[in-house]
Amino acid sequence: MNRIKVHLERKFSASYDIHIGRNILDRLALILSKNSWGSRYFMVTDSHVSRLHGDRVARVLGEMGLDVGKIEFPAGEASKNIHTCVSLAEELVERGADRTSALIALGGGVVGDMTGLVASIFMRGIPYVQVPTTLLAQVDSGIGGKTGVDIPSAKNMVGTFCQPKAVFIDLYFLETLPPREFVNGLAEIVKYGIIEDPDLLEDLLSGIEALRERDMKFLEMIVSRSCRIKKGIVEIDETERGLRRILNFGHTVGHAVEAESSFAISHGEAVAMGMAAATILSERLKYLSSEDRDHILSVIRHMGLPDRIPAVLDTEGILSRLKRDKKKEGESIHFVLLKKPGMPFVNGGVPLELVRETIEAMKA
Repeated sequence: MNRIKVHLERKFSASYDIHIGRNILDRLALILSKNSWGSRYFMVTDSHVSRLHGDRVARVLGEMGLDVGKIEFPAGEASKNIHTCVSLAEELVERGADRTSALIALGGGVVGDMTGLVASIFMRGIPYVQVPTTLLAQVDSGIGGKTGVDIPSAKNMVGTFCQPKAVFIDLYFLETLPPREFVNGLAEIVKYGIIEDPDLLEDLLSGIEALRERDMKFLEMIVSRSCRIKKGIVEIDETERGLRRILNFGHTVGHAVEAESSFAISHGEAVAMGMAAATILSERLKYLSSEDRDHILSVIRHMGLPDRIPAVLDTEGILSRLKRDKKKEGESIHFVLLKKPGMPFVNGGVPLELVRETIEAMKA
């Protein structure tokens, strides 16, 4: 089992470990028991993950003598809102949770974001741990302490930064992950290759058969490299005031596309479209060579991800959502662009007409 330390030093240390391995639930139970982060644990999960894994995880934790209850909510992005957070808080009160309690986020990005937000505000803050069950959550959303929920006009607009006590990445969960969700996670891994580690892109291409077969040894290597990239960026810029903004590569257009589709397009698919858009914009603005543009788009396609935007989506609707992006400053919409693979930068603002033209070209 790999262990990666996220070093976050403040008046009180917020550092924590990321544990990566196969069938490590017994390790999870042992570490929870040893550290005593909570006198009682409440496992927050969604209806889908609960059916697949909830009872088994609760049983393993219970065998270690931990007091564990389970709270679930309906699976899906539609549940990612403040109303669900209030319902979760109300159930915690009804079940007798107090300031000595702790939460366990068992699920994908929606579960992790919601659980982290509830942990950050319930009784003004209680501990939580992340147990991500999707590839996307294991390499991205489960690490770094971002929490958030959607509002009708924008994605992840309400949230906090709240670091977990630990992250436990059990690759066993990937065995039950549907193919579309598995490919979703590849989008964030491709992102790390584009912004930080171009060699990772080549390893993904050469290991494409291992990915298709979900070879656990290969996946452990890829997931570990992705986590190391993200933790390194988070250590430098925990609250996204500077360097961490490069992790938003592809997310500006991606979030707008995702929301405009009413979340029929998944997060990973939308981010892939957004990465393609940012790559094309980088070339059109003369930052990126056409050769690098073609190579990046080729990697996206080879991973089974889309590099085109569906024609049925309204361009003006996408642009309207871009204007409400939480990363904008004043009237400027900041994009993470590329000079070459491994050299991203935050642009001070891309002309809206060029964004419109790029979106229209990607729909052709």
